[in-house]
Amino acid sequence: MGWVIAMDRKDAETRIEKLREILNRANYDYYVLDSPKISDFDYDKYLYELIGLEEQFPEFMSESSPSQRIGGEVLKGFEQVEHAVRMQSLSDVFSKEELLAFDNRTRAALEAEEAEYVVEMKIDGLSVSLEYRDGVFFRGSTRGDGSVGEDITANLKTIKSIPLKLSESLPYLEVRGEVFMPRESFLKLNELREISGEPLFANPRNAAAGSLRQLDSRITAQRSLDIYIFNVQSIEGREFASHSESLDCMEKLGFKVIPERTVVKGIEHAYEEIVRLGALRGGLAFDIDGAVVKINSLNERRILGSNAKTPKWAAAYKYPPEQKETKLLDIVLQVGRTGAVTPNAVFLPVRIAGSTVSRATLHNIDYIRQKDIRIGDTVKIQKAGDIIPEVVEVVVSKRPENAAEFRMPENCPVCGERLERDAGEAAVRCTNSNCPAQQLRSIIHFASKGAMDIDGLGPAIVEKLIDEGLISDSADLYKLKADDLKRLDGFGEKSAENLIRSIQASKSAGLDRVLFALGIRLIGQRAAQIIAQSFGTIDNIIKAKAENFSDIHDIGEKMAKAVVHYFSEEASLDLVERLKGCGVDMTYEAGETGGALSGKTFVITGKLPTLKRSEAKKLIESSGGKVTSAVSKNTDYLLAGEDAGSKLDKAESLNIQVISEEYLKKLLDNDI
Repeated sequence: MGWVIAMDRKDAETRIEKLREILNRANYDYYVLDSPKISDFDYDKYLYELIGLEEQFPEFMSESSPSQRIGGEVLKGFEQVEHAVRMQSLSDVFSKEELLAFDNRTRAALEAEEAEYVVEMKIDGLSVSLEYRDGVFFRGSTRGDGSVGEDITANLKTIKSIPLKLSESLPYLEVRGEVFMPRESFLKLNELREISGEPLFANPRNAAAGSLRQLDSRITAQRSLDIYIFNVQSIEGREFASHSESLDCMEKLGFKVIPERTVVKGIEHAYEEIVRLGALRGGLAFDIDGAVVKINSLNERRILGSNAKTPKWAAAYKYPPEQKETKLLDIVLQVGRTGAVTPNAVFLPVRIAGSTVSRATLHNIDYIRQKDIRIGDTVKIQKAGDIIPEVVEVVVSKRPENAAEFRMPENCPVCGERLERDAGEAAVRCTNSNCPAQQLRSIIHFASKGAMDIDGLGPAIVEKLIDEGLISDSADLYKLKADDLKRLDGFGEKSAENLIRSIQASKSAGLDRVLFALGIRLIGQRAAQIIAQSFGTIDNIIKAKAENFSDIHDIGEKMAKAVVHYFSEEASLDLVERLKGCGVDMTYEAGETGGALSGKTFVITGKLPTLKRSEAKKLIESSGGKVTSAVSKNTDYLLAGEDAGSKLDKAESLNIQVISEEYLKKLLDNDI
């Protein structure tokens, strides 16, 4: 909720426009020019004032308001978008010879001795279309197959470098850009996923693509995505003679345009620029996988035309991944939060793709055996997506006679307990839930941003608290006092009080965050939210059996079994009870309140006459109600259709009101 300010209608309209102007300018300065003019504190203050005024005066709400960037829309799926201008892919070239052949074809078709090219970085991300009407962003879509993509407008609005309103009101504009995840954001995201036991993204491109296709735009908003615009697809109200001229115009309109673009005469100068850009790869804040060479003249582009899938006026020069040889010194084991024991390669430090690396994950014993990796080997290293070091292969010709095969130990390297390998899984796990390594990572995950979001409680402080005997699990955090922290190095009175305040504030995070924070295998943020929304309370989840999850969209059998297994363990139940005792909220509150069904809990069963279950669920939630999967004494209504089954029997035994689809519609219309 924003701040509520007493103000008359006219003054409110003036203030709203002023706040939008301030925030739009701040976004442009920070995310496009990389030159912030106001502090984060002031930005947040203005944003929450704007949100408050828009809530107080909804008639002034606008789709182009900066308040629409925070996410919150949850979709059931993506609508298709037919591209008016086909979003083509590029022909790839992998050598100077292939580049010269492209130039020969181009000059022959143009009957020219020399061509003028624009050379640009090829950002390794996801291509999207942005459409504006009268200067206001109204739709964004993926490339798809080039002809038809998916409408991801809600997610694109969360990217702050995308202007929601242009500096000039053109009748219509469609631009194409590349959405990417900066390297720093990617590393932080994977660090959190590793702590929470979720699969890691292979590279920033995969992370960006996965983030853009989230049905919950709030998740996208947390992923720190960015974009560079690289082409004008269609425009009304302006004409350009060249590509470089069109990009200069886009920059003036407020877009973040592709950096390091250079106009050159002749293919030799284009190749020099390709080499120069390639040398920059390691030091960039984002991934590039090549350079794009384009004819600059738009008239010449029309003359050259296109093939079925690619334009004849452009080519993408792809850079090979940089590889270095180094010596594998050792293979060490790391115990994760879920007990998974991961082997890691330790090798002589080597500089590659802009940084020095000395370690790389080897994933599991099967990976080691498949590549026949032995201690003492010379190995080739590269960075997956120019980010994550990986062992590509062993240089067998340089293998020493004493190179030792690696074998997984039978016992945990930290606590000494037995290791087990689950059937059908590559991971080997420590069976001791009290293993110090697991406890450390569990608490780090519990406090992380996506979980309880305890500001100031980083890994180093968690480790220090454990070493000092102040905590042994997550529930112990809520028993800490400021005096406990003051005696630790690095804590003063103010910092100790701030951390205690942050810990106490996390008690109201809600069931979905608690569920994620518990660190149940396979349960990420989105799954935790879906489960919390479906069951409503931690007690309902604890009582649930695997079959109770069958009607929940996006929760598969393995996830259901993981949840049921977690709450079947005495240690898990004890932790939940202790967290409850500390005052941690274990209930889920629907995001929408104040509707006709506010505060009411529904269960849906059977085949409804006209609505799908997902449609009925959406109607209920949009009116402030909550839909759970299991009937309990906390259920207000059972919405039943044909073949209702056991849920109907249970509802009747508990005297819960059973309603029809027609009755639901009357509830929604306040007609009862």
